[in-house]
Amino acid sequence: MESVTLIINLAYVLAAALFILGLKLLSHPSTARKGNVISAIGMLVAVVVTLLDHDILSYHWILLGFAIGGAYGAWKAKSVEMTEMPQMVSLFNGFGGAASLLLGWSTISQQATAGFSALSGAVLTTVVLTILIGGVTFSGSVIAWGKLSGRMGAKAVIFTGLRELSIAHLLGFLVVGYLFVSEPANPAWLYATIALALSFGVLATISIGGADMPVVIALLNSYSGVAACAAGLAVSNTILIVTGLLVGASGLILTNIMCKAMNRSLMNVLLSGFAKPVEAAEKIEGEVKILPAQDAFYVLEAAQAVLVVPGYGMAVAQAQHAVRELQTLLEENGCTVEYAIHPVAGRMPGHMNVLLAEADVPYDQLYEMDEVNPRMENYDVVIVIGANDVVNPAAKEMKGSPIYGMPVIEAYRAKTVFVLKRSANAGFAGVDNPLFFKDNTRMVLGDAKDTINTIIREFGDD
Repeated sequence: MESVTLIINLAYVLAAALFILGLKLLSHPSTARKGNVISAIGMLVAVVVTLLDHDILSYHWILLGFAIGGAYGAWKAKSVEMTEMPQMVSLFNGFGGAASLLLGWSTISQQATAGFSALSGAVLTTVVLTILIGGVTFSGSVIAWGKLSGRMGAKAVIFTGLRELSIAHLLGFLVVGYLFVSEPANPAWLYATIALALSFGVLATISIGGADMPVVIALLNSYSGVAACAAGLAVSNTILIVTGLLVGASGLILTNIMCKAMNRSLMNVLLSGFAKPVEAAEKIEGEVKILPAQDAFYVLEAAQAVLVVPGYGMAVAQAQHAVRELQTLLEENGCTVEYAIHPVAGRMPGHMNVLLAEADVPYDQLYEMDEVNPRMENYDVVIVIGANDVVNPAAKEMKGSPIYGMPVIEAYRAKTVFVLKRSANAGFAGVDNPLFFKDNTRMVLGDAKDTINTIIREFGDD
């Protein structure tokens, strides 16, 4: 028996080591795929060993779940478009939270027949935390999915009474949590805990605007890890605790990076639901200067240094391969081409890096905004592809703007700026952009992929 326990513990150590190695490899694009595979192997080891460590009468439902989940996951991974990746990641976070909630619920349901004398107050407290954090993660992720997929409005929903309602939920957590631990046999407190968790997740996420969605995804990822850790404590599963801690810690670190990139504190984002309604920002007016793609070619043909600033619009147009082809033509023409990546560009962390890696853009040509801003005047042309908020000078020029103080890529300081968009409307955050009206800015309207392909054809005809 001791030898079996030793083997199981060694397998858990192996799984944890694979998780840590996988996370390390995920930190660089060249090794990310290998890191993903290693992490998946670690999870397989952890799941198999956990199943063997428990007395399970029948594996039929477990194997059926493996088959259905594996088949659906493989199909979804192959078929998902890059524009749908942020909302899919958000749903993954939600599924993790839902799994933790159900595990806590299952733990209480099992004890309902055997009696609650075997559960200490500490265990019941971890069960409450598992259900609360899991429920908040699930409902919050569903709302984030709705905002990212366009099924809901992207703007923050802040109404009179939201602050008081949010505070009431927090007080409710304390009261219901205490009653749950005191009277676990009463199912009313279990259902009240679940209801409070789900409703608070909705309130906390609807009050966060589109500009903060990358932060929300990273934060919900952290929540799913914390929920898993609490679930591991509730059922005394070591590898679940370790996995939850790794996910929770890495998600929190990523969230902190996102917040710094937006010059926001984590508490500022978290407490959006406690904010008072604010008046709409002053509307910016001016004349947009339209430039046909054919004329943009002549400017690019004479350029010696070009900077590309990708945004979500590039993902929508699937223009990354066309951008890579244009880069090759410009370099053959004696021009240097670089890419500026803002940490919150797109709608999830690393969105633009993934897109450009898919098009085989060399990683050493990708630069952070702190690297390109000091030499922005040296660029002959900055091509902004579907980005809006990450190049918005209102962050520096307009104190009344919702994004004032946010570090941005200062494209407006370049010699010429081409903005490739379908229209001159505001971006996902709903904030007007004065860059569109600058004297050195030209709007090249239309689908970004079609626009770039038109410029590529001009190079071929030249």
